Amino acid sequence: MASTLHLVDVNIENNIAIVQINNPPLNVLGKKVVQDLLKVFQEIEKNHNVRVVILTSAGQKAFMAGADIKEFPMWLGDKDMKRHVTANHELYQYIDGFSKPTIAVLNGLTLGGGCELALCCDFRIAEQHAKIGLPEINLGIFPGGGGTQRLPRLIGMSKTKELIFFGDNVSAQAAFTIGLVNKVTPSGEGLECALEWANQLVTKSMYSLSKVKEALMYGADHTLEEGIQRETELFYDVFQHPDAFEGIEAFIEKREPIFNKNKKFQE
Repeated sequence: MASTLHLVDVNIENNIAIVQINNPPLNVLGKKVVQDLLKVFQEIEKNHNVRVVILTSAGQKAFMAGADIKEFPMWLGDKDMKRHVTANHELYQYIDGFSKPTIAVLNGLTLGGGCELALCCDFRIAEQHAKIGLPEINLGIFPGGGGTQRLPRLIGMSKTKELIFFGDNVSAQAAFTIGLVNKVTPSGEGLECALEWANQLVTKSMYSLSKVKEALMYGADHTLEEGIQRETELFYDVFQHPDAFEGIEAFIEKREPIFNKNKKFQE
């Protein structure tokens, strides 16, 4: 099944949704892209046939070369500019807290808001020609789409300061070395790799994966003691789910489990 909004294309097949940003030439994050992406992810969240989402962009030049700077002049001196920033954060927060696994394929320039968008996904696969960075300091501003918050949680404070203070781009391999991306592929092979990962993930328990994400996100914002308490609650919840019965039974019977048999996750 395929559908298209103004600047975002969606293709759903075999329980995997491929969301493609199509805003040539550099797939920048303008107001309309934000609106279309949020609408797409909200629809996918409700679609129980979709178990994994791959986010990428058209072409090989840019995953997303940042925000649409042409829109910035209207922000200058705008006392209500927070509404623009809040709209972006609504999208980032929605993807960050998305209940299903998300994989970003960085198939070119991944800068500024594009880097911040990628940080919201569970996994990042970068093609070897990709350049990744947060160059906002060179415009006299700084990352305002969660970059100062999500990046240090991923790669640590020192490396985050290096990337943001200097505003330089890094190669895909350098990004892998510091833990910014999960894997580097040859150019043109990022989507293929993402599909391989996605096809493995669709065989897992969607209910368990959603609770894993919930536990991880809770733990990131709470003390260890509070995180353990929440993990215990979620673990009890998962253990009572039909997928747990299926997984344990399959292990005892020495066969592969078949998860997601409850109606909510049926195709």
